[in-house]
Amino acid sequence: MMTEKQVLKAFKDTGALLEGHFELRSKLHSNRYFQCANVLRYPRIAEKLCKEVTRRAVASGKLGKKIDGVISPAVGGILVGHEVARELNVKCVFAEKVQGEGVDATGKPNTVLAMRRFELKKGERYVVAEDVVTKGGRVQETIDLVKAAGAKVAGVVLLVDRSAGKVKFGRIPMFSLMQMTPETWTAAECPMCKSGSKACHPGS
Repeated sequence: MMTEKQVLKAFKDTGALLEGHFELRSKLHSNRYFQCANVLRYPRIAEKLCKEVTRRAVASGKLGKKIDGVISPAVGGILVGHEVARELNVKCVFAEKVQGEGVDATGKPNTVLAMRRFELKKGERYVVAEDVVTKGGRVQETIDLVKAAGAKVAGVVLLVDRSAGKVKFGRIPMFSLMQMTPETWTAAECPMCKSGSKACHPGS
């Protein structure tokens, strides 16, 4: 069992909690960023974090008794999904990014999630696992893929909820190790942009 203090220490010690000027995947700007890839570099630490969030989800009794698998959006959630699946002793699958229609605000082609390597069967129950959510777009896409296959989502498990509990996925229960409310701005409102600073894109 890990305390909130131990969880935060794990993120800080591994360089997962960054400070600077960042553009998030949501296109919002922030002065803090969780780069979970840094903590996931260390298998034993990743194992402990994922074990703890899985324990909390199971202990809540909200997942139900039957879980057939864990599904994650690529790429950040794959390692989290693998460790959560290990704890639940079920299979692990992931959705991959493919090119969608149009381009994003930076001129890059839009991407969407799709099932390319794995088949979701009707009636199966999945836990969706992700590293970080800000607006929850990729998690919602993953949920939609599960439902489109006739399968069900038992719950959402993640390491960091950057929305501090504001993001919801209907009645699907969500569990995170840490909730935080970082300051975020649109590009037009960002004080760091106004001071001449250029946002970096750290990925997720």
